[in-house]
Amino acid sequence: MKIEIDFERGIPLYEQIAHGILGLLERGELKANDQLPPIRTLADELGVNFNTVARAYRLLDQGSVISTQHGRGTYILGRGQKKTSRKTKKENIEQLTRFYLRKARYLGFKPDEIKKCFEKIFQEGK
Repeated sequence: MKIEIDFERGIPLYEQIAHGILGLLERGELKANDQLPPIRTLADELGVNFNTVARAYRLLDQGSVISTQHGRGTYILGRGQKKTSRKTKKENIEQLTRFYLRKARYLGFKPDEIKKCFEKIFQEGK
């Protein structure tokens, strides 16, 4: 599983890992019912602490992207398997927004530039 993380980005590593897994899903490299590597294995591959990967998996689990089954492993959920509460949906969009804002700031964009871009894209989607 190819996940790229940058230790100097200013974005928490667990968010980069979660985002990397979501990217693999979007590109079709991961599909429903695929098994993810055990936490310790992925931590070793990425050169990060076990707890960092555990936090990324927990974030994805809370977002109903994956399901961790004690003793069996961690699997990608299919769209029909997602059972997201209203609270979880709100948490998901807030987490995604925070990630986007941190990444945009890291890339050097000013708040007014970010807002204008967001508003433009939001209007295009209506």
